[in-house]
Amino acid sequence: MPKVVISEFMDEAAIAEDLAGFDTLYDPGLVDRPDALAAALAGADALIVRNRTRVRGALLEAARDLKVVGRLGVGLDNIDVAACRERGIAVYPATGANDGAVAEYVVATAMLLLRGAYGATARVAAGTWPRNALMGREIAGRHLGLLGFGSIARETARRAAALGMKVAAHDPFVDPGDPAWSPDHGPVRNRDLDALIAGSDVLSLHVPLTDETRGLIDAAALARMPKGAILINAARGGIVDEAAVADALRAGHLGGAALDVFDREPLDAQAGAVFADVPNLILTPHIAGVTQESNVRVSSVTAQAVRRHLTER
Repeated sequence: MPKVVISEFMDEAAIAEDLAGFDTLYDPGLVDRPDALAAALAGADALIVRNRTRVRGALLEAARDLKVVGRLGVGLDNIDVAACRERGIAVYPATGANDGAVAEYVVATAMLLLRGAYGATARVAAGTWPRNALMGREIAGRHLGLLGFGSIARETARRAAALGMKVAAHDPFVDPGDPAWSPDHGPVRNRDLDALIAGSDVLSLHVPLTDETRGLIDAAALARMPKGAILINAARGGIVDEAAVADALRAGHLGGAALDVFDREPLDAQAGAVFADVPNLILTPHIAGVTQESNVRVSSVTAQAVRRHLTER
């Protein structure tokens, strides 16, 4: 009977239905107990993770019988894919299963930050009436820049275009003749990086963390964005210089920012202190792609991929 270890939270119905008949250890706290996780992986055929479990080095060394890794999401920067390939370990991300959830997060957050009216509850309840101070901006007619134009960015483009946004993207890995640039997606203009940054009222990041993208949105890039622009990062921590974002918000150059991902997760006291008393800032705990619905989809897709790999070999 194949042994499957699940080290982070997952839809339990998918475990019961799609991993039925397997020896399954589901303990979403294992990610925070590395010694226990390593011990659990002795004899394990499969490991299912989200983004916090580091599937590399000593952990892979402990999992000598591992045949497959299921990733409850799409990013693979927490998995040593090359080492897995060398050992013949298959890696299955849940491609496409949370695209809509992230796209909704981006558009909703852009609307929230542009409008700027939703933090007034306490003042209104106390009898003040700050109408003039809360006169925000509409999303229609604004320029949305998508840095990266994969499947999540394309879902974001569809939603943004439906709201009247003008959408552009930069992605050197998508050929200029690719159908993705067709009117079905907006249409979306293909821009170079500098033009995208300089011309976006809302800049949303949709790239993986690589040597090329680490620190890509630094103080210089933020200075090139239009005054009052909105920055949204629901891709990967490390792409954005977090201290530079805080500085740009305090200075009033950025009109708002939303960060769902961070260079270090969870934030420790030192990293979190950077954001103290920063205006027009939304911080969320790597949750853009996680909704009740997407959790079911991601869990089912991942569990089914693991089952297929273990039973159809």
